[in-house]
Amino acid sequence: MKNGFSNKVVVITGGTGALGKVLTKSFLNYNPKAIISTYRSETELQELKAEVNSLSDSSTKLTTAIEFIKTDVTKENEIKKVFSDIIQRHEQIHILVNVVGGYIGGKSSTELDESEWDKMFNMNLKSAFLISKNVIPIMMMNHYGKIVHISSRTGIKAEGNDSAYAASKAGLIRFVESVSQEVKELNININCVLPTIIDTKANRIAMPGADYSKWINPADLSNVIMFLCSDYSKIINGSAIPTYGLS
Repeated sequence: MKNGFSNKVVVITGGTGALGKVLTKSFLNYNPKAIISTYRSETELQELKAEVNSLSDSSTKLTTAIEFIKTDVTKENEIKKVFSDIIQRHEQIHILVNVVGGYIGGKSSTELDESEWDKMFNMNLKSAFLISKNVIPIMMMNHYGKIVHISSRTGIKAEGNDSAYAASKAGLIRFVESVSQEVKELNININCVLPTIIDTKANRIAMPGADYSKWINPADLSNVIMFLCSDYSKIINGSAIPTYGLS
């Protein structure tokens, strides 16, 4: 993928989370034209800024414009504004990786609150719909685009007591499959990846007794996503890529 992103504008929604940070640093290795990360947590933002600054101070010269925008991607008016601002500055969005998502589990469907059901669909499916709806017209202008969403293995096989999460992630797989047919003649690829539990600090705190060796390393998942964002993946469209690891 050497030089494959050198003239590209990359947007990472949810870019300050654990996976988003790894993706940002991975893309920086290829010096794209710009990386724009959306965020909601000020703490995560400051952590990523510190990591990016440490890269800038290293022997590797960074020429990438790096920007951070606070937004709620479950609200279309905010997404429209973010994308409009990006176009004014950079004229195009070539790559969009949507890392926004959440998990609620441990409850049967009879115990689940309606608000929890709505939260899962808003975070995991509505956000993907609104992001795709508003970025695809931008990509159509230059007849080029790569979109990657994060679904889950649970979207194809639920474990029980995870109905809202499983249904929202299954919906995301079908959404990607459907949209891919709409854009297949436009040189736009839309795909999703299906990880299990990602090895992050937050997940280790939440599940201290788990076998971390079976969890997904964020760097390994990032490599798959980077491939899907590259021109090497041009024949892959509408796919749900298994990234299960050893689990």
